[in-house]
Amino acid sequence: MLENGTNIRVVQKLLGHADVKTTEIYTHVLQQNLDAAQSPLDMLAE
Repeated sequence: MLENGTNIRVVQKLLGHADVKTTEIYTHVLQQNLDAAQSPLDMLAE
C-alpha cells in the first residue's frame, strides 16, 4: 500500500500500530527493495 501511495497514517491504522514509528520500519524495508527494483519505463527501452 505504501508503494502505491497510501498515506502512512492509513497504513498505521489498518495494521493496528499505536506508534507511526512501527509503521515507518516498513518504509525502511521498502526503500531497500526499491533500490533494487527496475523501473517499468527502463524495460520499454529494451
